[in-house]
Amino acid sequence: MAFPPVDPVAVTTSPDTAAPPAAEQTAVATLAAISFAHFLNDMIQSVVPAIYPVLKQSFDLDFTRIGLITLAFQVTASLLQPVVGLYTDRYPKPFSLAAGMAMSLAGLLVLAVAPSYGFLLLGGAMVGLGSAVFHPEASRVTRLASGGRYGLAQSVFQVGGNLGSAVGPLLAALIVIPDGQRSVAWFAFCGLVGIAVLFEVGRWYRRRLPDAPRPAAGTMAGAGTARRRRAGLALTVLGILVFSKFVYMASLTSYYTFYLMHRFGVTVHSAEILLFVFLAAVAAGTVIGGPIGDRFGRKAVIWFSILGALPFTLALPYAGLAATVVLTAVIGVVISSAFSAIVVMGHALLPARIGLVSGLFFGLAFGISGIGAAVLGVIADHTSIEYVYRLCSYLPAIGILTVLLPASASRPTRVTVGSARRA
Repeated sequence: MAFPPVDPVAVTTSPDTAAPPAAEQTAVATLAAISFAHFLNDMIQSVVPAIYPVLKQSFDLDFTRIGLITLAFQVTASLLQPVVGLYTDRYPKPFSLAAGMAMSLAGLLVLAVAPSYGFLLLGGAMVGLGSAVFHPEASRVTRLASGGRYGLAQSVFQVGGNLGSAVGPLLAALIVIPDGQRSVAWFAFCGLVGIAVLFEVGRWYRRRLPDAPRPAAGTMAGAGTARRRRAGLALTVLGILVFSKFVYMASLTSYYTFYLMHRFGVTVHSAEILLFVFLAAVAAGTVIGGPIGDRFGRKAVIWFSILGALPFTLALPYAGLAATVVLTAVIGVVISSAFSAIVVMGHALLPARIGLVSGLFFGLAFGISGIGAAVLGVIADHTSIEYVYRLCSYLPAIGILTVLLPASASRPTRVTVGSARRA
């Protein structure tokens, strides 16, 4: 994948491409590396929910305790990511990327040898801490390597994570389900590869630090009151949209295998493969959303993604097995196309706080997913897993709030030579 050269005059980015200059080739290599690292990071994370059937049997867990494991690693990431992002806005730490991967690796090994439920929670929390360190700085590197095409770059970065999330359950079905909990340790090799890749990315990032923009003290204080209020309203709306998207996603990523086994009687192995189909559709939607947002605007993508998923989510609880597989694939493509647009719109609203905004949205996504998984687990224990899907089917209706988003922050990216060099 290559980015087009930028004319001396500010221009709207276009899908028409030409041979990029050497500097852009280097940025593309870095973008590919950070996307691959995201793949490894999120593959490690996705092993946690993928091995829930094994842990449920080994530790005699109910749905509430399963939800609390998800809560442990996702809320840890949620609470710490904005803090990490705010700190690194001022004091970038290029090699924190490798440190975050090392923490996730350590958490994975704890899960592999955990003798009790308390150690499962500890391992999950360590994986979450690794993500908290990784995502804000990785998102900043993505912007630096974007060549000005921020939506496309975010999509490339995020699709690495989506593919990792999709491959994790598949590998868990092939490795962990047959051989048990201790076989989780095989994924440690992926963590070691990730550390090596991120060390090289950190070296590239360190060389770019003199050109990277830093937030000035009092940046927001100097902005007009009306502008701050508009930005605050837009960020609030984006946060609510993230809520609707990720609570619904939590119902699928955490409980889809149980839903398929309970309602249709499929085997664990088959359920894991069908989860992979859904997560692969999520990856495809992520790739689609960023370039469309660069060309047609972020708001159009958000409209389509959140509210557009509603007819399919409403139909899902009443579908047969074949239709369920098709509907979840469509939902995965549609509902995942918005997140790149949401992150890039947030960057446009607070351009001096890239780390903070990235930490807020990635952290909010993790936290909402964790809380949603825990709450949905309690609901499933007291009602049924089918009721959970009927309840969640209405969540995309919240997408109507997209009407409140400003058009200015959603426009296709315009870049100049100077901004392309900095970003």
